[in-house]
Amino acid sequence: MPSATRRADWLLLGAVVALLILGALMVYSASFVVAHNEFHDDLYFLTRQVLWIVVGALCMGLVARSDYHRWRRFSTLALGVCLVTLVLVMVPGLGVTSYGAQRWLQLGPLPPVQPSEFAKLALVLYMSDWLAQKGKQVGEFAYGAIPFVIVLGIVAGLVMLEPDLGTTIIIMATAISLFFIAGANLLHFLLGLVLASLGALWFVVTASYRMDRITAFLDPWRDQQGAGWHTIQTLIALGSGGLTGLGLGASRQKFYYVPNAHTDTIFAIIGEEIGFVGTLLVLLLFAVFAWRGLLAASRAPDTYGRLLATGATCMIVWQALVNIAVVTNTAPYTGVTLPFVSFGGSSIVVSLVATGLIISVSRGKPAAEPVLRATPEPARLEGVLLLARGAPRGAPRIRPLLVGRSLAAARAPGAPAARRARRASVGRRSWRG
Repeated sequence: MPSATRRADWLLLGAVVALLILGALMVYSASFVVAHNEFHDDLYFLTRQVLWIVVGALCMGLVARSDYHRWRRFSTLALGVCLVTLVLVMVPGLGVTSYGAQRWLQLGPLPPVQPSEFAKLALVLYMSDWLAQKGKQVGEFAYGAIPFVIVLGIVAGLVMLEPDLGTTIIIMATAISLFFIAGANLLHFLLGLVLASLGALWFVVTASYRMDRITAFLDPWRDQQGAGWHTIQTLIALGSGGLTGLGLGASRQKFYYVPNAHTDTIFAIIGEEIGFVGTLLVLLLFAVFAWRGLLAASRAPDTYGRLLATGATCMIVWQALVNIAVVTNTAPYTGVTLPFVSFGGSSIVVSLVATGLIISVSRGKPAAEPVLRATPEPARLEGVLLLARGAPRGAPRIRPLLVGRSLAAARAPGAPAARRARRASVGRRSWRG
């Protein structure tokens, strides 16, 4: 099993730290009005955000310094626990309702948590393990596509019952990305996309408030005081910032014009206070994160590491894209946070743990090359061996000799000189017909 011996990806870590620092500043700037009026403490949200960043950083450090294979054995347990918590969210007295959705779980004096956030990460762990074990069977309909749809349907269905369409979209996008990269049959993949699109369409048309969001997306000015209010206010915030913004703390839209200014729509406040330059910086940092995450996946020593790094990267990048698309009215409104930036304990901790997994994969030592054995090789590999040796392509079929042990024994101290010479000559003649 490969051990974590390479250096951590400091460029990836730097992008995350920059997003966290920018997020803490903007959480304070966007929330102090609400914090002062409703909690009589201007630092109410900032102190909690910093606390969750510290907790998440400790978890990230623990995960990053450990061998990522260690977490593989807990993937099924983690998914099972998350499924249980997703069910508990709907139990009266345990689930906390806010904005018409029951997405938070309150357990005694502990702060409320959002199980759907942890379900995203648990699904990445489980899918990476499951798809790595399946191998080429991923492309088979009965052994690959059907089990994948069942598992994804259970998780996405429970999240949708809260209801939480935004997180459901992220979960499905992340899982489908993993399934495709793992080697899914293209026909099955396209069929899955069609079914997912039909399911999303059914959820939209069966809820009037979702249809209102589609209408507001197409023409927000049609109902400025109703369904289009949210979209119009975020666009005003972005437009007011211009190139360099109004200045830190100078936002006007955070005074109860933009709903959830410190959570779902913090990107709009960044655009208003820091301007186009600030929003471009956020996009650049997420682009660096995506680049380094996928690079870590491409350099992973095994299939599980590749899938794990890819899944963790896609989970965060998809969420960032959905959030930014909603704020800029590129997509219909749905409530999701901006990873590393928005206020939210569950989101911060999950995003940092996912980053720790990527760093752990990036530090994984490349697996040792397998020893060549005296068995026939495939035609393509045999051709490579012939060219490397200098033999003509039309030479008879050959097999490489296993000479490692012979050479090692020949060089051993105390071996007779003649024996050493004879075995060394065998090493020089490493090809035979």
